[in-house]
Amino acid sequence: MDRIYLDYAATAPVLPEVLDAMLPFFISRFGNPSGIHETGRDTRKAVEQARREVAEALGAESREIIFTSGGSESDNLSVQGTAFALREKGNHIITSQIEHHAVLNTCRWLEKQGFRVTYLPVDSHGRVDPDSVRDAIENDTILVSIMTANNEIGTVEPVSEIGEICRGRGIVFHTDAVQAVGMIPTDVTEMHADLVSLSAHKFHGPKGTGALYLRKGTKLESLIHGGAQERGTRAGTENVPGIVGMGKAIGIAVKEREKNARRIRELRDLMIKSVMENIPGAQLNGHPEERLPNNCHFSFAGIESEALLLRLDLAGISVSGGSACTSGSMEPSHVLRAIGLKDEMLKSGIRITLGRETTAEEIRITAEKMSGIIADSRRIRSSSFSV
Repeated sequence: MDRIYLDYAATAPVLPEVLDAMLPFFISRFGNPSGIHETGRDTRKAVEQARREVAEALGAESREIIFTSGGSESDNLSVQGTAFALREKGNHIITSQIEHHAVLNTCRWLEKQGFRVTYLPVDSHGRVDPDSVRDAIENDTILVSIMTANNEIGTVEPVSEIGEICRGRGIVFHTDAVQAVGMIPTDVTEMHADLVSLSAHKFHGPKGTGALYLRKGTKLESLIHGGAQERGTRAGTENVPGIVGMGKAIGIAVKEREKNARRIRELRDLMIKSVMENIPGAQLNGHPEERLPNNCHFSFAGIESEALLLRLDLAGISVSGGSACTSGSMEPSHVLRAIGLKDEMLKSGIRITLGRETTAEEIRITAEKMSGIIADSRRIRSSSFSV
């Protein structure tokens, strides 16, 4: 049996047409885009074409797109860059307890630099209440950072309402949309966003390439100093092949979003139905309706996710216990803690995320294998306790 890959939230394979678009820029079209000669101008045109493609996907202007090395850099640039650019105005930041660690750990570092951070709670489905954002705003609040959709449990946040609140109070609003692009609409105007983080490899582009939407007029302090690349916001020679690939990939993702999301959502619902009906003690985490089309996240009473992951891996099925960025951590998920899971369920989380290559047969096999493994694990556990 071919291996079944159901960890698309961690990364997705580069599409053949994306790779084809990238290849010339490794060899024949290798120029430095800062060069004033024809070779440099050729690659500059390619970078600017990709910038237009990313901007169009977000409903933005080309000059509002800054290319980065990925989602983590875009998050750091947004949070740190805003904090230091607006320090004279205030030092209070608002975020949520379930943000990606690229935001949370940056906020914790900023606290050591004298900033104050409010970490808003979420409800049992992982949703931030817009009223809690409104209530947390103080006279010295300079930034609100709330993700568009959670990378672990798939809950989609009410970012448009939150962004509107921030816009009305003149506060910069950042949203990490890394998991959302290509899955749900991500129009920066509708989100009332000033800063939006993206990562190419989440929508079948190359790893090591990302982007930041920076609304014109928004102040931002650079993190990387050097040359004048990316309009002076991010120094360093641009990763031309990666940028070209990102532009190609996001164009495809947005063009095919509705068709792919509809098909993937049906498979997601099939997985959820199969698990909830056939595995006793299964719990679906995240919002039952306001969730990403490709995300299923379960906890199973009496089962530890590490053992389940290993047995599924041996069976040829790739899933994860949560965020790929914390896969080596022995600590329970901060997201599952925030939604109030009981202790016995905290270490049993399994994230199954689907993609454009996922089939109904793979869903059937995975649900069947998972059911058998969990039943077997419970029998062994029961036998050991009865001895």
